[in-house]
Amino acid sequence: MLKGQKGITLITLVVTIVILIILAGVAISLTLSENGLFNKAKKARDDYMTAANSEHDQLANVVDYVDLVTNEVQ
Repeated sequence: MLKGQKGITLITLVVTIVILIILAGVAISLTLSENGLFNKAKKARDDYMTAANSEHDQLANVVDYVDLVTNEVQ
């Protein structure tokens, strides 16, 4: 470059692109890997549905029990 000119050198541009590619690779790996974000979200959804179904069943059992006890008292 001539004296007094300012700008981005080719080396700076290449280093910046390499850093961005590394960051993109890490982000993709964290998102799509076996223990990635999507798989963790699916597992959390499945755990929630299991817990919700279990709670529903327990509540139905309690309601049945209360109905049985109240019918015996009357």
